[in-house]
Amino acid sequence: MYGLTRYKLFFLLPGLIVLLAIILFPLLFTIRVSFSGWDAMSPGLGWIGASNYGRLLADGRFWQSLGRLGMIASTAVALEYALGFALALLVWRQIRFRRLVRVLFLVPMMTTPVVMAVIWRTIFHESLGPVNDVVALFGIPPVLWLTSPEWATFVVILVDVWQWTPFMFLLLLAGLLSLPREPLLAAAIDGAGPIRAFVNVTFPAMAPISVGAILIRLIEASKIMETVYVITSGGPGTSTETSSYYIFIRGLRDFQIGYAAALSMTYLVIMIVLLTIIAKLLAKTLVKAES
Repeated sequence: MYGLTRYKLFFLLPGLIVLLAIILFPLLFTIRVSFSGWDAMSPGLGWIGASNYGRLLADGRFWQSLGRLGMIASTAVALEYALGFALALLVWRQIRFRRLVRVLFLVPMMTTPVVMAVIWRTIFHESLGPVNDVVALFGIPPVLWLTSPEWATFVVILVDVWQWTPFMFLLLLAGLLSLPREPLLAAAIDGAGPIRAFVNVTFPAMAPISVGAILIRLIEASKIMETVYVITSGGPGTSTETSSYYIFIRGLRDFQIGYAAALSMTYLVIMIVLLTIIAKLLAKTLVKAES
């Protein structure tokens, strides 16, 4: 039996080596580059120690972009979870054309992010877009959707919610369909209404799936880049500039490769720590509430 196990592992070895190479080499190379002064003037891996990390600690623009990312990501994911859960509950019930509705909800998620962002930028264009025309019908003056910091942030969040709510809907609907019927039937026999059954039965039973769905979306939302790049380019000013976009500016626009690598490694560590803490808090509040 032991020989058979070793025989199976032997066939898994090539794939494992490739996987480790794909993961480890870029990570180790980025760490090495972060200790170099590689830029447009002096390309190469010349060792400069922790200078890039010292510069990073004093870089207020990076820390502001990190806080801005936290606000955008948390707001978007919260809205996506609420809307996704509501849509999942709606489709979970016996409604007409349920299969068609499921497919329609998935269309935004299947759209190419850059193409989708270009369309939304056109929609919210302040002179050519249709949104201000609709607003004008109610006697409201034109809104500076993309040149006002508050409204530009709103548009970025709106586009992210529109694109990724179907993903949350899909995960939560799968969780609802996997729930046992007995607790719901028992609640109905006890005279519990829809709201009471949801609060006391459905929502607690969905806690583990909710934690997983929220974490997956937080990981993806923390990398938001295409939407910001196409719709606002981080503007007006730096009001919608996220960490990923700032690293892009430093690395591929200013060609400060060494500094961008240091930013990337710091960003990675911060995200790992924060997401671990968030996962523990969600598990403590949601999953333990179920038990």
